[in-house]
Amino acid sequence: MQHDHSYDGEVGQGEVIDSVSSPPPVSQPRGLLTEDLAAIAVAVILLVACCLAVRSNQSEPAADSSASVTYENSLKPWLGMPAEWQGNPLQALGGPSELTRVVGAGVILWIVFALGAGAIGRNIGRVAMAFPIVFLLATLAYVIAENAVVSAYSLEYALWAIIVGLLISNTIGTPRWLRAGVMTEFYIKTGLVIMGAEVLFNKLLALSEKGIVVSWLVTPTVLVATFWFGQRVLRMKSASLNMVISADMSVCGVSAAIATAAACKAKKEELSLAISMSLMFTVAMMVVMPPIIRLLGLSEAVGGAWMGGTIDSTGAVAAAGALLGDEAEKVAIAVKMIQNILIGVVAFFVALYWVTYVEKNPDDRPNIGEVWRRFPKFVLGFVLASIVFSIIYSFPSGDGYVNAVVKGASKSIRGWRFCLAFVSIDLDT
Repeated sequence: MQHDHSYDGEVGQGEVIDSVSSPPPVSQPRGLLTEDLAAIAVAVILLVACCLAVRSNQSEPAADSSASVTYENSLKPWLGMPAEWQGNPLQALGGPSELTRVVGAGVILWIVFALGAGAIGRNIGRVAMAFPIVFLLATLAYVIAENAVVSAYSLEYALWAIIVGLLISNTIGTPRWLRAGVMTEFYIKTGLVIMGAEVLFNKLLALSEKGIVVSWLVTPTVLVATFWFGQRVLRMKSASLNMVISADMSVCGVSAAIATAAACKAKKEELSLAISMSLMFTVAMMVVMPPIIRLLGLSEAVGGAWMGGTIDSTGAVAAAGALLGDEAEKVAIAVKMIQNILIGVVAFFVALYWVTYVEKNPDDRPNIGEVWRRFPKFVLGFVLASIVFSIIYSFPSGDGYVNAVVKGASKSIRGWRFCLAFVSIDLDT
C-alpha cells in the first residue's frame, strides 16, 4: 500500500543561512534568475506539463443518466515512489511498474534540475554528475520508509532522508564534487510551489464557520503564544529557532517551518532540528490522540478537528483520523489543508515582525522594501498555484481534472523534491 507522504524552504530573498561550521559551498556565479524566481519557473513548467498530460474519457450514457467524464494522467506510469515491502527491500523496486516510475521520476527531475541550476548560475555539468547520487540517497530514504513495520508507525521519508544525510556527512563526509547536487533551498522552494496545486480554497467552504475558526484563529494564536513562551519563559538564545519550531507545530508542520525559516533567515541546522522534532512528536501524537479522544467521549467531528489542528503531517493526520472513523478522517484532513493556506500569510507577518522588532536597525525606520527583501518570494508561487487550481476545481468536472493532475503526477514530483531537500540539508551540514 502506497502512503500519502505530505510535507507538508528557505531563504535569501528567502534563503536559509549556513552556519559558521558548515562546509564551504560550491561557488555560484550570478545566474539569469534568482533562486526563488527559478523555483517558481521550474514549478510552473512542471505543473503545466502535468496538466497537459491529462486525458479525458467519456463513458456511454446509460438510459437513465447522462454520460460521465473521467480523467487520467499519461505521466502516472512514469512517476512514482518505491512500493511497500516486507522482508526483502528489493521488493520496493522489484516490480516493473515500480522500477519504471522511480527511474522515470529520476530522469525527469535530473533534466529539470540541471537546467534550473544553470538558470541560477550553477555549473550544469557538475550538477548533472552529482544529482543521480543525491537521488539514489533519496530513493534509499523512501525504501526504508516503505517497510511495512516502519510504515505502520508513520516514520515517514523525511525522517529517514535526514538520517541518511547525517550518516554520510558525519562519517565519510560529503565529497566536494557531490555538493554540486546539494541544492536544499532550490529543491524545497520548487516543491512548495508545486504543493500549491494541492491546497484548494474550495476546501475552506466545506469546513463551515467552526472549521474556519479552528484553522484561522486558533492557529495564529498558538503560534504567537508558543513563540512568547520560548522567548520569555524558556529564554531560548536563538529567536529564529524558536520561531521555526513555533510555526512548525502550530501551522502545518514542515512546510510552515520551511517558509518561516526563509522569512526569519534561520540556519540550516535550526531548520533540520525543527523538522526532526516535528516528526518525532507527529508519530507519538498520531498513536496517542485517537484513544484519548475516545476516552473523553468527543464526537468524530470534534476529534477530527482537534487532530487536524494539532498533528503536523497531513499523512499522519489522515492515518490518525482513520483510526477514529470516516468522519474524523475527512474533518481532520480538511482542517489541515486549510491550515496549509496560512503558509504565505505567516511568512509575510514573520518577515514584518523580524524587520520591525528582532533585527531592527536603530538608525532606520522599518520599511516595506526591507520586508519585501526578506519575504520568501517562492511563497507567491505557492499562493498563485493554489488560486489557479482552486479556480479550475470550481468548474464542472474540475475536481476530477485537478485530482488527475495532483494524484497522477504533481504529488509524486513534489514528494521527490522534498525528499531530495531533506537529504541535502544534512549533506551540507
